[in-house]
Amino acid sequence: MSDLNNLRIDKWLWAARFFKTRTLASDAVDNGKVKVAGERVKPARGLKVGDELSIDNGAETWEVAVLGLSDKRGAAPVARLLYAETPASIARREHTAEERKLFREPGATIKGRPTKRDRRQLSKAGDLS
Repeated sequence: MSDLNNLRIDKWLWAARFFKTRTLASDAVDNGKVKVAGERVKPARGLKVGDELSIDNGAETWEVAVLGLSDKRGAAPVARLLYAETPASIARREHTAEERKLFREPGATIKGRPTKRDRRQLSKAGDLS
């Protein structure tokens, strides 16, 4: 077990269940998708309780404050105790989820590559707006 006073940020992101693997968490940190106090960091950066993180995991964007440190990935309810999401972040995620529910992707009903008929229907749907 590692020293929890000097826990790597990629390991914490994996334990807090923001990413499925440590490799994905490490890549996200490297690519600037995870910021600590608004600044880009490296995957090996030490994380402390009280740090404020901005996390973009591809599907959603989170703004959280670190409440606890863990290097072990546990159940989701336990992982949820490691951070507190800001009220602004909660409102923004709910708003984007609602928008996704209301907006239907034009090609969502087509499975695989569209046929000539499907392409005509898609272009008709695009002409209406």
